[in-house]
Amino acid sequence: MFIGHFAPAFVAAAAYSRGPKLGTYFIAAQLVDWAFFGLAIIGVEKLRIVPGFTQMVPFDLYFMPYTHSLAGTAAWALAFGIVIAIWHRDTLGGLLAALVVASHWVLDWVTHAPDLTIAGGEHTYGLGLWNFPEVAMPLEIGITLAAFIYYMRKSRGPAAQPMILISVLLAFQAINWFGPPPSEANITLYLTSLFAFAVATGFAVWVGENRYFTQRGGLAAASL
Repeated sequence: MFIGHFAPAFVAAAAYSRGPKLGTYFIAAQLVDWAFFGLAIIGVEKLRIVPGFTQMVPFDLYFMPYTHSLAGTAAWALAFGIVIAIWHRDTLGGLLAALVVASHWVLDWVTHAPDLTIAGGEHTYGLGLWNFPEVAMPLEIGITLAAFIYYMRKSRGPAAQPMILISVLLAFQAINWFGPPPSEANITLYLTSLFAFAVATGFAVWVGENRYFTQRGGLAAASL
């Protein structure tokens, strides 16, 4: 799953308008992937390209206990939540940010072939929805668009920025699904993935700076 990970970010930003802005939740949504590709660059966590590994994705993510185990994801979520709570002086905002980080493991569990662990080790988990593109594709697009619509309905402001953001996300997803698959796992793949996350987050920051949320009494307040 790629853009589907951003669905919880849209929901969190819309559900608690006094909390962190959308860009912060976008970082939370892909935090463990930021960490994974960073660690892959220095050889700590590992993947390899295996054509046909699943029908949709040729990635064999065979060693990623520090980011994509349940315990590892929970640790990243806890750390990020504490940082956000302290930075924003907002416990609820920190909790929501932590939940968005934690949602990554759940969504990966739905789509990945069994490659997720509880705390490292040999036992792996994953429902393998990537082997059923007729289900995985509409699911990913559906949850992303539903969350985006929820965010738009809860907020006010110029429509251009969020429409550009969702267009960029859909374009990235199309490239991910229909572009040529990578021939090998190397630093180009890792940096390209990090660049895509950075671009998506940059647009989310832009959107978050320009959307406002209706408060009681009909007044509009910026997301904090």
